[in-house]
Amino acid sequence: MFPEYRDLITRLKHNDRHFTQLFDKHNELDQKIHNIETHVVPGTGFEIEVMKKEKLAVKDQIYAYLKKLETES
Repeated sequence: MFPEYRDLITRLKHNDRHFTQLFDKHNELDQKIHNIETHVVPGTGFEIEVMKKEKLAVKDQIYAYLKKLETES
């Protein structure tokens, strides 16, 4: 996710609690979606759709946060 910000992401994951929470939430949703899609856990198409929308919203928040920090530098 966002390879152009790889170094910044690495720093933030170690030093920024808010960013870490967003990043972890995105990964958690990604794993839950994957588990339902691969039938590891039960779930419905509707649940997947809701989680994908939430995951996209979190990704948008991460991107906005990265852009904000980039412009502040």
